[in-house]
This record gives sequence, C-alpha cells and structure tokens, in this order.
Amino acid sequence: MTDMTGGLPALPNLWKRLDKAWLVILAIPLILAIFDPARVWPTITFAVTALGHTGIFIAVAVFAVAYVKATSAEHLLAKAFEGDQKRMIVLAALMGGLSPFCSCEVIPFIAALLAVGAPLAAVMAFWLASPLMDPAMFAITWGEIGLNFAIAKAVAAVSLGMMGGFVTMAFAGSPVFADPLREKPQVGGCCGVKKPFSGRPVWKFWPEADRREVFRNTVLKNALFLGKWLLLAYLFESLMLHYIPAETIASVLGGEGVGTILLAALVGMPAYLNGYAAVGLIGGLLDQGMSNGAAMAFVIAGGVSCIPAAIAVWALVKPRVFAAYIGIALVGAILAGMVWGAVA
Repeated sequence: MTDMTGGLPALPNLWKRLDKAWLVILAIPLILAIFDPARVWPTITFAVTALGHTGIFIAVAVFAVAYVKATSAEHLLAKAFEGDQKRMIVLAALMGGLSPFCSCEVIPFIAALLAVGAPLAAVMAFWLASPLMDPAMFAITWGEIGLNFAIAKAVAAVSLGMMGGFVTMAFAGSPVFADPLREKPQVGGCCGVKKPFSGRPVWKFWPEADRREVFRNTVLKNALFLGKWLLLAYLFESLMLHYIPAETIASVLGGEGVGTILLAALVGMPAYLNGYAAVGLIGGLLDQGMSNGAAMAFVIAGGVSCIPAAIAVWALVKPRVFAAYIGIALVGAILAGMVWGAVA
C-alpha cells in the first residue's frame, strides 16, 4: 500500500509560506459569492477602481524608495546620530519620519546604532517616528485621505519622535532607561538589509549593474507589497461602507471629545494590521462619520504598536524600555488626535 504520510509534514511548512494577505483577498469574493452574491462584483469594482485612483501615488512612492536604495542614500541617516544629543534627537525624529525603512529594516539599523554607542534618546526618537511615515506612506495617504491629513500625520510622526527622545533624555538616569539593552539583541532582519554606515551615495547609479538590479528588485518588491495591502484595504473598505451603518461609526468614533480620541488610540493599538492597509480603512471610516481627531489618534497609536514595529523594539531592549515606548506612543497619539481634531 502506498505510504501517504510522506507529504503530510510539508503541509504546516506550506501554510507558513503562504501569504495570508493574498489568501484573504481571494477569500472575500468567495465568501460573498456564498452569502451575498450580488455584492461580489460591486466589491471587486470598488477595490480595483480605488487602487487605480491611488496608482500614481503608488508609482511615485515606489520609484522614490527604489532610487534611495539604489544610490545607498539611506547611509546618510547615520549622520543624524552624531554630535550634540539634542541635535541628534531632532535629526533622528526628522530622519525617522522621512526615511524609506520598513519596520523589519529598522532592527539591524538600530542594532548597529546602539552597538556604536548612539544615545538611547536619539534612538527612541527614530524608533517612534520611523513606522509612522515614509515617502510611500505620505504619497498613499495623500492620494486616499488628502494632502492635509498626510502633512498632519508627518508632523505628528516627527513631533512624537522628538517628544519621546526628549522624555528619554530627561529620564535617562531613571531605573526605566538604565541599562536598556538585552544581553544578546537580535540583529537580523527580513529584508536582507546590509549593515549601515558602509559606503557613500552614488547619485548616478544606473551605470552599475548591481545598483540597477537593486533598483529593479526594489520597484517590483514594493509595488507588489503596496498593491497587495491597498487592495486588501479597499476590499475591507467596500464591505465596511456597505454593511456597517454610518450611524454606528458616527456614534462610537464621531465625537470630538477626549474620550473618543482615547478610544480610537486604544482600539488602534491592538487592531492595527498594516500602515498601508490602514489608509484605506481610515478613509472609509472618515466617510462613515469618524472624527478627524479619532482618525489621527488611531493611525499614530496603531502605527507605533503594529507588530513589525513593536518587534523591532522588543528584540533589542528590555521590557521596561519597551513599556515606555508604548506609553509614549499612546500619549503622543492622544495629543496628536486632540490637536488635529481642533484644527482640521
């Protein structure tokens, strides 16, 4: 009799290798076909149309990030961590809010910074700002929610970074921040990042074959990444707009008080899936009646606490420093929500 057990051990490995986001994208129309067939085509049409509307912003973001990677311009970020500590904090927050690092790339970059003695205050500033904004995030937020919200989020990201940096500097001698590093911090990353601080930018990268390859691979990788998460977000947005009454969103997250903003921040922390997917979801929630302040609090708190960003911090520092990171993020998200709610 044929042995059928030989292939069974491979099933768990196959499940681990499957991209769960693509599975959900495929599952949504299939589930609709079973329970509400009339919504299949409108849902797909809505998602594809929204993705096409954002296409120019995706293209600009993808090519901008690929250029930075191909020229090695990201190595200039190291200069933000040299000199006076106050200056370091400001530059680190600015660089964190503008750099094209993904969350997993932050791990080896920060590990290298800590290894060469960069102060924790400057690292904290970079850590808090980095997962909130980058060129791709700015472009897509602009396309989906609007330029004003994109600028406000960028300002909030940099402000949160500076707030966290100066708080860390002020309490550097306290038990919370004393001896912050784990015994053996994990330096690996999922993006195949080279060790930072090596090499100088080559602005005209195209004569070099290896840099052209980096550019090409980065374009393809980021285009697929952004396209996947935005398509998923727009599918959810379509479902949300159809199945969740606007009155429900407005009653829970539509108020202008501190309570609504606090609720949005607390919900955003565990509920956040991916920064790019959140853009479409927030766009839909705003259409349903979510207040501007709650939307800002949600994206700030959720961005800092999302799993990749949180792992980057947890992998390198002790739990008390991680708790401070989360606490500063929550306070900053509430403040950002209150300010944006007042001026928007």
